[in-house]
Amino acid sequence: MEPTRPERAPGGHARRRDALRRLLREGGLDALLVTDLVNVRYLTGFTGSNAALLVHADDEADRGEDRTVLATDGRYTTQAAAQTPDLAVLVERACAPALLRDREGRDHEGIVGFDSAHVTVDGHADLLTALEHGELRRAPGLVETLRAVKEAGEVDALRQACAAADVALAGMIAAGGLVPGRTEREVARDLEERMREAGAEGPSFDTIVAAGAHAAIPHHRPTDAPLADGDLLTMDFGALVDGYHSDMTRTVLIGTPADWQRDLHDLVAEAAAAGRAALAPGVATRDVDAAARDVITAAGFGEQFVHGLGHGVGLVIHEAPAVSATATATLEAGMTVTVEPGVYLAGRGGVRIEDTLVVTDDGAAPLTQSPRDLEFRDDP
Repeated sequence: MEPTRPERAPGGHARRRDALRRLLREGGLDALLVTDLVNVRYLTGFTGSNAALLVHADDEADRGEDRTVLATDGRYTTQAAAQTPDLAVLVERACAPALLRDREGRDHEGIVGFDSAHVTVDGHADLLTALEHGELRRAPGLVETLRAVKEAGEVDALRQACAAADVALAGMIAAGGLVPGRTEREVARDLEERMREAGAEGPSFDTIVAAGAHAAIPHHRPTDAPLADGDLLTMDFGALVDGYHSDMTRTVLIGTPADWQRDLHDLVAEAAAAGRAALAPGVATRDVDAAARDVITAAGFGEQFVHGLGHGVGLVIHEAPAVSATATATLEAGMTVTVEPGVYLAGRGGVRIEDTLVVTDDGAAPLTQSPRDLEFRDDP
């Protein structure tokens, strides 16, 4: 089936495709076949569950994207017309191969890149069969490179997502929702419902609520274990707004803290502050990790900090850039990242403090606003 070609109305997604074309030309590619649905959404605004996009390097939005085509199946014809009015739409069930077949007779000699991190072995075989002429070349990470630096509208969506999580936590604490006897699952469900009430589409990932010894497990799944007096309680959660994810962790004490718990929380808070202060354009993300990790290592708990300091966050909860000891990225203004040091003591408990921040021209600004205190007021 030939693609339907609409009137052109270049907008924000068209500018993103133009930025991608510059990367294609720099990489010697004539086109890029985009098959990851998150990347398709980023470049087009289309949110259906079956789609692919073929972007040609020599098209430009201001001249009309004559050969750039979105493919989806018949379930999404109306949705594609509404969400992507500036693109031609090809209606085929097997989207990616159909886009390559559609190229025949147009550009037999071109080099078509594909985002190989998102294509299976069988899928690659189908692409080779569809592309009888030209060359298929691995081109991973091109769209992710663009996604790492957020536009103002994306930062605003992230800010709203963070605000929904902040409101949920504050509301639960004010309502007396953190008391002995309440289970981890009940706390998780409470947070998720309150985020929806605050305007979120839902949680941005599976909520982590870990009480007592469970707080020593970084990705503990909530159980029916009850909160008990003297427990460290770690809550790692986020909200989803307009497709953008927030991410925040707070560790609080149920009851009155022991000295070791207060000391541990103070240490992680100091490391988190050091990581946040290190964020700035031009700084290597491994150096941000080191700024926080050195604080914990100097206190003798380096072996108990078992994960990277943070990660990018946006249309997916973990995206570029990585913030870890082995990361190779360099920060740029507009990147949104988490800073989340943690110390985990098996059988006793643990502390993690996490914020989502946006890198600015002269540092970074937190998007999460909840207090980081170990103790909280449980009265409204």
